[in-house]
Amino acid sequence: MNKNIGFIGTGNMATAIIKGMIDKFDNINKNIFVSDKDISKVEKISSEFYINKALDNIDVVKNTDIIILAVKPNIYGIVLEEINEYITKDHIIVSIAAGINIDYMEKFFKEPVKIIRTMPNTPVFVGEGMIAITKNKIVSSEELDLVVDIFSSLGIVDVIDEKLMEIIPAVSASSPAYVYMFIEALADGAVLQGMDRKKAYKYASQAVLGAAKMVLETGIHPGELKDQVCSPGGTTIEAVYALEKGGFRATIIDAMEACTEKAKNIMDKN
Repeated sequence: MNKNIGFIGTGNMATAIIKGMIDKFDNINKNIFVSDKDISKVEKISSEFYINKALDNIDVVKNTDIIILAVKPNIYGIVLEEINEYITKDHIIVSIAAGINIDYMEKFFKEPVKIIRTMPNTPVFVGEGMIAITKNKIVSSEELDLVVDIFSSLGIVDVIDEKLMEIIPAVSASSPAYVYMFIEALADGAVLQGMDRKKAYKYASQAVLGAAKMVLETGIHPGELKDQVCSPGGTTIEAVYALEKGGFRATIIDAMEACTEKAKNIMDKN
C-alpha cells in the first residue's frame, strides 16, 4: 500500500477500518491521516494506532490520496461543501454512509471526481464484515481494486451495481441487529429452561455462527439445510411450526422493508 489514506471522522467504523488496515499492511500507520471536530478523539485514535493527526478536514485532503468520509449521513453535505475546492482529479472519495448515493456527492463538485460508495456492517470489528462496494464511471478498475484491497482486511467484499445499494442496509448493514435479537431470544429461552445466562449466550451464538458458515461454505440452499435438521415428528420441526405460526419470516421481511424505506428517506432529506 503506497497511497496515503485519510479519514474524516473517527467513530467506530473508522476505527475498525484503520485497525484492519494496520493488521493487513506493514507500516501503513505513517500513511494514515485522521481528523475530527472532536480533537480529543483525534488524540485518542492517533496515539492508539500511531497514525497522523491532521489539523482539520482540509489538511486531510491535502495530505492524502484516498479520503474516507466516516461521518454520519446528515453531516456529508457539510463536509463535502468544506472540502470540495481542495479535491483534485487524482483523489478518490470513499463513502461509508447509508442513504448517500454517488449522484448526491457528485453535485458538490464543478469537475468530475472519483467516488466510491461502500456499505460495511459492524462485524468488520472482528474481521467478518460484509462490505458492498460500487463506483462512479471515472474510477478505474485498478483504483477500485485498491479500495477493495483496503476493505478486504475487514471481511468479504462484493462489488455491485449502485441500484442494489439501497437494499444493503436491510440485508447486511442493519441485519446484525436482528441477529443479536435472535441470539438474545434463544438465550432467554435457554435461561427459561434452567441454563445460566453466560452459557446460554455461548450456545446460541455458536449455533448462529455455525449455521451461517454451513450456508457459506457448503453452498447448499438454506431451506435444504433446514430440512436436514428437521426429522419427521421431531423437536426441530415442532419449533419451526411454532415460528411459522408467529409469522417469523414475514416479520423479518417487514423489518427489511421498513429499513430500506428509511434508507431512502435519508437520501431524500439531504
